[in-house]
Formats: sequence, C-alpha cells, structure tokens
Amino acid sequence: MTVGGNFQEAADAVRSPAVAFPKTTGGRKTPKPPALHRFAMLLGVLPTLWLLHALTARADAQPGNTAGANVVNGESPQAPRAQGQNPNGMHIYLWAGLKSHGPGEHDYPQFLADWSKVLTEHGAVVDGALHAPYAADLEHTDVIVLFKGDAGYLSDSEKAVLETYVKRGGGIVSLHDSLCGPDPAYFATLVGGAKKHGQVNYTLGAPLAYTIVDPSDPIMKEMSDITIFDEAFYEMTWAKEPGIHALATVKIPDTPVVAKYSPEFAGKVVPQIWTYVHTLPGGQPARAFVWMQGHTYTNFDNYQIQRMLLRGIAWAGKQPVDSLVDYVPPPRPMRLGQGAFPGSNSGEPAGRP
Repeated sequence: MTVGGNFQEAADAVRSPAVAFPKTTGGRKTPKPPALHRFAMLLGVLPTLWLLHALTARADAQPGNTAGANVVNGESPQAPRAQGQNPNGMHIYLWAGLKSHGPGEHDYPQFLADWSKVLTEHGAVVDGALHAPYAADLEHTDVIVLFKGDAGYLSDSEKAVLETYVKRGGGIVSLHDSLCGPDPAYFATLVGGAKKHGQVNYTLGAPLAYTIVDPSDPIMKEMSDITIFDEAFYEMTWAKEPGIHALATVKIPDTPVVAKYSPEFAGKVVPQIWTYVHTLPGGQPARAFVWMQGHTYTNFDNYQIQRMLLRGIAWAGKQPVDSLVDYVPPPRPMRLGQGAFPGSNSGEPAGRP
C-alpha cells in the first residue's frame, strides 16, 4: 500500500481477517477477540488512516498532478503568470549556445540569462534554450533572437522548422557570429548576409568606429557614430534580390590578423548593422535584423547598443519599433505580509494584496 493509494483500500486492509485476525495458527482456530477488544484495535489504527487520507489529498493537490482534485473539466489548471510579465507582450525566443572563447567573450549563456530579464522588463514574453528551437517552441513566437556561435550548422529537421517559421512571417535577429556556418549562401537567405566557417574573416578585438549610414531609420534613433572595442567580419556572402538595407558600417581596421591573412580588406567599408526584408518561396514577408558585434560581452550594456537592439527586435517581430523601449511595467503587487516586519521592503501595512 502506498502513500498515494486509495483510502478505502487502507480501511479494507485493516478490516481484513487475513491481516487482523488470522483464522488458523498451527492448525488450530484462533478464538475471535471480544467485541470491545476489536473496537479498541480499530481506534488504534484510526490516526494512521486519517494520516494516509491527508497525504493522499495533499498528493492530489500538487501542481501538475492531473489525477487528483486539481483537475478542472478534464484539464490541469493554468500555472500562475510570472510576476512582472506582460501577458500581451510580443513573444521572443532566445536561441543561445554554450560559451566559447576567453573571459568576457562569446558569452552566449550569460546573454540568455541577462536578456531574458531585460526583455521581460520591457514587456516581452520570453522563452529560450541552448539548442535550436522545436516547432512547438515557435508556434506563438514573433521573433527569434539568435546568439550562438556557428548557428548556420543546421540539420535537415532544424532547417525545416526554421523555414516553416520564416514562411509564416516570423522574424530573426542575428548577433555576432550566429551567421557563421558551412553554407553562407543558404543562411544569407534568412538574415541577409553570412560568413563561411573556417575562413580567417575577422579582425579579432579592435576599436570599431561606426558610421551611421541611415540615421533616419527608427531603429537607429538613439545611435551615434560611436567607437566600441569588439570584432568585425568583412568577407561576407550577401543575399541578392532583395539585398540588405545597411544601417551602419565600419572601416575594417588593419589589425595584425587582417594584415597577415586579408590585407586587401584593410580600410574597406563593410556593413555591420543592417535590416533585411524578404519572402521565402510560398511564404509571407519576413524580417531580419543583424548586429555583427557582441564578441565583447560588455557591449550589450552600452546604452545606445541596448536601445538599438530593443528597437531592432521589435521591428523584426513586426511590432511598433518603440514598443519595447517605451514599455512601462505596472507596479508589482505587494506580497502578503510585506511591511509587517522591520527591514521589509515596504512601509505599507501587512496583508494588502
């Protein structure tokens, strides 16, 4: 008999002659206990039966238990919404990966942790993982934010999921080397430009001076010609018909790795931030926004960069471009008992909802 078992079974077991009053012992009949004695024995097991009943009811009431009293109309009740989450917000899937490179570089897991909070605070409904999304993950997703090294390495099933999502108009935001893979021509059809894995096609860490080439674009509203220390790519495979719309470029610095492997690219002006509007065959128009930096993780904290990313994410998800930037969260409801003890975070009386 288990703790989660039926209460009636427990009672039947106590009353069973095979358990309480065996008929034979050594071939002889055992005399039946007096009625008063039997009544006393029953009183002795009642606390145990009550405990079993209480534990059974408690098990039925646990979240996720669809076999007990928590089931309403044959379905499990909906879990309470996370505090501070905007139920009407755009749905964003953060596709990250395991960390690579040195300290403070390519910190994909940290991005997943940090930006799940940043985007929630700016009114989005956020999901994500360290692996490619499944079809069910993207069912209600407005935009995928992709920050994973070499994300262009896709299995056939992962390609099918991604293409189905894009064909229904789903947006993609690609950060840094997410657009790297074995077939840049294919990945460029999704985000506008891509680079081939294995090519020495990077500056390594260097000062990158942005030139905003379309300051009128609402995504670049608060961006200026700043210089950040990061990494740039330059030998790109670009989508054609349609092509990208460049928002900011960088003059490739003549770093030692550029001078050694690709001296012809030193001083060349290459887009580093762009948008891409396209339609896959048989699909609906879709959007992609790309920021090719993010090698140095602290640049995600740059005020201008962060505001640009929030606008780029909203735009790619076909939302008003300022919807994430301008979101103002409602006041958090007080928890029961806040303000009741010295040092609590509120001066309000305890017991307010």
